[in-house]
Amino acid sequence: MRLRRLARLNRTGSTRPLRPRRRLFPVAMVAVLGIALTGAIAQPSFAADYPSWDDVQAAKNNQAAGEAAVANIKNLIGQLQTQVEQTQAEAEKRGLELQVAEQKLFDAEDRATTIQEQADTSQAQADAATQQAGRLAAQLYRAGGGDLSVNIFLDGERPGGQADELLAKLGSMSKLVERSSSIYDAAQIAQNTAASMSAQAEVARGEREQLRVAAQDAMDAANAAAEAAAAALAEQQAQQITLEEQLKALQDTTAKTVAEWQKGEEERRQRELEAARLAAASGGGGGGSGPGPGLPGGYISDSGWAVPGAGRITDGFGGRGVICTGGGCSSSNHRGTDIGTGCSAPIYAAHSGTVISAGPYGTYGNWILIDHGGVQTGYAHIRPGGIFVSVGQQVEVGQNIASSGTTGASTGCHLHFEVRINGTPVNAVPFMAERGAGLG
Repeated sequence: MRLRRLARLNRTGSTRPLRPRRRLFPVAMVAVLGIALTGAIAQPSFAADYPSWDDVQAAKNNQAAGEAAVANIKNLIGQLQTQVEQTQAEAEKRGLELQVAEQKLFDAEDRATTIQEQADTSQAQADAATQQAGRLAAQLYRAGGGDLSVNIFLDGERPGGQADELLAKLGSMSKLVERSSSIYDAAQIAQNTAASMSAQAEVARGEREQLRVAAQDAMDAANAAAEAAAAALAEQQAQQITLEEQLKALQDTTAKTVAEWQKGEEERRQRELEAARLAAASGGGGGGSGPGPGLPGGYISDSGWAVPGAGRITDGFGGRGVICTGGGCSSSNHRGTDIGTGCSAPIYAAHSGTVISAGPYGTYGNWILIDHGGVQTGYAHIRPGGIFVSVGQQVEVGQNIASSGTTGASTGCHLHFEVRINGTPVNAVPFMAERGAGLG
């Protein structure tokens, strides 16, 4: 995360170190670094005035001010860390709520689909039985000219009528009538069942739409919490290193000057900027074919779809055993495809689109969801600090959006890749294969 921030600074052409807001005071005042915090810690932004190096130099030349400055800087560092922990905990809580809400939605979609399929089956059975009953009725009509019983009686009265023929016709009529009645009853039952199941399907669809609204609300809350956590972490990363360097300068009893501390900090920042530049130039620290057979991670097909990660498929779509770790217990219905990328491997956007979720997501750990217009792709178990995009950002196919890890209900570093069509998860393997970006 820190390297990403530095890389962004580098892209703007700035080579100056991050400088906190400066506040100058008379040297003699002990309150030179008596900084008051404004705003609650739980707020997304940590509002504070940070000491400048001029303040540190002034405090270093005054024992009382120096002691107060040391205590104040330690307090600021602690406050930054506390805010990061609190906002991260809130993001994880909201992410879990989002996963629960979406799981309810998925279950409702499955239930509505199943009920509708049962209704369709019952209706087909009713239609078939009705047609069969109609054919038997037509057969009865043709056999008897409209009144089979009268014709049989007259045949028996005619000269040469035989009793055995009469009985045979009576038997045929009885069987036809009995069979027709049975088929009609079955058709009626199937029709009633179809009507009942259709009504249940309509109710299930109504419940599904209510859950869809709840899931969207949960996603909005999760995104806001994730953004607050990211802002708190950025605040900490922007300030903590400088504060720690200032603390060392204040606690150093040698003749080393603040200017020397600043020079050392500038050199360190330049090294990190260069490392960030090299990492960005190499595509985020990875790529290539990765472990296992198949297309290389980030490979873009002629259809405009990319392989999201390099590695063998380690688990497929559908039912499986529950996995429980310190990150929780997974569902028994695996809605994605696991790719054995290894740790800290690059994860690529499977298609161009808009990031609609980026942050903690319950047992999925750190998660990214990208909308491509009717189709969405998801990427789970991203390492801490390994999300390189934010909500609302436009990404390009094959872009390095994250780095793999083992967050959430995971037993090893890998990418859980998911494809959703109109919000419903589908098997990603045939979907990606049809687009020339086969997995594994």
